[in-house]
Amino acid sequence: MDNLGVVILSEIVGTALLVLLGTGVVANVALAKNKGFNGGFLMVTIGWGLAVFAGVIVAYNSGAHLNPAVTLGLVANGVTEFGSGVPVNLLSILAYIGAQLVGAILGAVFCWLAYKKHFDDEPDPANKLGVFATGPAIRSYGWNFVTEAIGTFVLVFVVIAFGGGRQGDGGLAALGALPVALLVIVIGVSLGGPTGYAINPARDLGPRIAHALLPIKGKGGSDWSYSWVPIFGPIVGGVLAGWAALALLPILTAAAGA
Repeated sequence: MDNLGVVILSEIVGTALLVLLGTGVVANVALAKNKGFNGGFLMVTIGWGLAVFAGVIVAYNSGAHLNPAVTLGLVANGVTEFGSGVPVNLLSILAYIGAQLVGAILGAVFCWLAYKKHFDDEPDPANKLGVFATGPAIRSYGWNFVTEAIGTFVLVFVVIAFGGGRQGDGGLAALGALPVALLVIVIGVSLGGPTGYAINPARDLGPRIAHALLPIKGKGGSDWSYSWVPIFGPIVGGVLAGWAALALLPILTAAAGA
């Protein structure tokens, strides 16, 4: 339980830092009167990738999952221990996911505090929501779901392929902070256009909850009708990646060594 407590704190702090910096770059680009206003989608993808870099560095002790889809993908892949030797069971799975959600809410709150005056001056409610939560360029729930599942599949499959599920720490930390940052950037620039690439249920749901609860001037609705897509799309993609890696990686590894 002592180890689990440290792991929970690690996931909270790491996810909070990830979301603070990730939503922060969106706020800088999207909200009026910012120095980064209209910086473009590439600025956002680079910012999110480096936000993941910072989160992974901070949360190394827990394996730096920072993402329920990563946690569940590793479970599907058969990992028996998470970071710091925490055994995989229902309690530890729920602890990881709960910590990630709490961290994501806290990160979003700190982003709002950092950009409070710019939220106040921004006239478009959609731009305010876009800082906190993802939304589709073309709303088509089924295809938006497919996009999120594919993007998350790539994330989790590459993490496991690098050894995340086999080296014992079971998370993004096994891949390394810089490689995983580059991986998130390439997912964003390659697959992020249709939905804004949540690829992380906590990253979307936590800030969306914060958006709903915070006293943001002129904020509008939180688009709950779409919220299930960036939750279940990444979960399905992560679990499928865990299963696919379990079936394919032994074959690919054997072929490479032949």
